[in-house]
Amino acid sequence: MTSGSAVVIGASGQIGRAAVRALARDGWEVRAASRHGGRDASWPGEVRSVAVDREDDTALAGLIGEGCDVLLDCVAYGAAHAKQLTALADRIGSAVVVSTCAVYADDRGRSFATMDEPDGSPVYPLPVPETQPTVPPGDEDYGTRKVALERALLAQGDRLPVTLLRACAVHGPYSPLPRELYFVKRVLDGRRVRVLAYGGSSRFHPVHVDNLAELVRLAARRPGSRVLNAADPQAPTVAEISAAVDAAMGAPESEVVRVDGAPPSSDVGDTPWSVPHPLVYDMTAAERELGYRAVTTYEESLPATVAWLADQVKGRDWWELFPRMAGFYPDEKLFGYAAEDRWLAERGGKR
Repeated sequence: MTSGSAVVIGASGQIGRAAVRALARDGWEVRAASRHGGRDASWPGEVRSVAVDREDDTALAGLIGEGCDVLLDCVAYGAAHAKQLTALADRIGSAVVVSTCAVYADDRGRSFATMDEPDGSPVYPLPVPETQPTVPPGDEDYGTRKVALERALLAQGDRLPVTLLRACAVHGPYSPLPRELYFVKRVLDGRRVRVLAYGGSSRFHPVHVDNLAELVRLAARRPGSRVLNAADPQAPTVAEISAAVDAAMGAPESEVVRVDGAPPSSDVGDTPWSVPHPLVYDMTAAERELGYRAVTTYEESLPATVAWLADQVKGRDWWELFPRMAGFYPDEKLFGYAAEDRWLAERGGKR
């Protein structure tokens, strides 16, 4: 006996792979849709892969067919995608849609979009609840478009119950933006020193794909219109992440040089987790409404992530493997070893 029928849009991506696996194991009949109709080796054989361009309204309607009990959209972005989904509301029992922490604004209106401005780094409450204000909806940037998506879907809650999962720093194998590469590559390259801005105490709350998939599974079981944070049980500091990567790779723990305040330069001390003020999620609502309990922790999940990353970059240029990450973080910013060595030498440091 099955739990019902499920459709997953963006099934071949990092989040989709794990979510399809979790839904299938929970008894759902899954149609796994992606642009090329790919499969993951971990999926049960009964999962049906479908090639669909989600920008094609007719193709998307064909994917839904006569209907589904739950739809997971891993790649919805902006009001146009919300309109696509609500147009099919009469054929969808409920939906789960992946959103982002980039929607949040602090009490002065600062957000991820203002971080490069003078005094533009947001200062969020600790921890951040779902009631925290968001940026305005619009087409200006990633955060405003996700807010537009959220509001358009929530406005149709009487026709299409939707759970919006605000994921933070997603990690795990198959990531298009693997932040852990910052430390993994340093281990592989024999770098022994880690220069960390903000005293190495930055916290940017991660969520492993399996924990995100568990939230999807639970939301599919308990339809409703709501917004929920999505995060791991703990938010490690960047210094703790550095040590955890060393341990997962069987390497001696690196020497950490802690810089008070901002990075000395754009290519020294600035990691993908480096923020002047912490972003830590409140997970109370997910625990209360869904009965959420994380299935893994950051440290427990890390060995599989670093093994996958190390295998991916072996003998290859990382920016060709991860073009999205390269767009955010140029090589000299992530791996500016020459600049790092000069900075350490000026202070009598070691390589």
